[in-house]
Amino acid sequence: MLLLGALSASAQQELPVYPGTVHTRIGNDLVIAGEYYRMAYFLTDDPMDKVVDYFVKQWRSQGYPTAVDGDLKEEAVVSALYTREGLQRGVVLRRHLGKTLGFTVLRDLWMSAPKSPASGLVKLEGTLFSEDLASRDAAGGSQHRSALVEGDMATVRQRVVQEMSKQGYAPVRESAVKVGGQTRVTLEHARKGEQVVTNLSPVDEGVTAMLQMWVGSDRPDAVPNDAAVRESKAAYERAQKAQKEAAP
Repeated sequence: MLLLGALSASAQQELPVYPGTVHTRIGNDLVIAGEYYRMAYFLTDDPMDKVVDYFVKQWRSQGYPTAVDGDLKEEAVVSALYTREGLQRGVVLRRHLGKTLGFTVLRDLWMSAPKSPASGLVKLEGTLFSEDLASRDAAGGSQHRSALVEGDMATVRQRVVQEMSKQGYAPVRESAVKVGGQTRVTLEHARKGEQVVTNLSPVDEGVTAMLQMWVGSDRPDAVPNDAAVRESKAAYERAQKAQKEAAP
């Protein structure tokens, strides 16, 4: 009960916010390397030193120990310790395409969780941010990776396909849908007893969001099984062939 109470109290705490920007949450309450986090990111036209100055003044005026690191031009980190609550609030900043990209972080210093198992998901060069979540039971487990990657969606897609192939995954299907005028791509790969679904969507010019889910099982009758994968892949290939034949 004490543990649940501590988690509930921590969940009520808010992330740092920079005024005049839209903050996009990354997952919900996260477990990263055995520690509890809450995260979001934002973009602003303001120079980095102005963003740094805002958070430093805000936290120091409230009496919290605050540290600043980085060159304050291309990268910076501002961090404050909320000693009574057992929390750390921080902002990680870097310049990207003439804007300031910020990641706001809330970290619980008093709670810990079991570390996640090794991930079977891809980590691409040019990753600006990446976080993993994992769960496991007697039958198997699932893992999730959320990342922001430098590069347009077509480039990131190609790199994902290459990395999955290196790990021995075969492509099963691919689909694209338009949401709010933007195209989102879903890739599905599989190997025996394992499946990876990758969702790609544009975030900003030259930045792509990558969400991956890996599902695996220790059971011989696990899904996806070989027959299901073959059937799914064959259906995708038939659809692609029909589309080519119907084209003028």
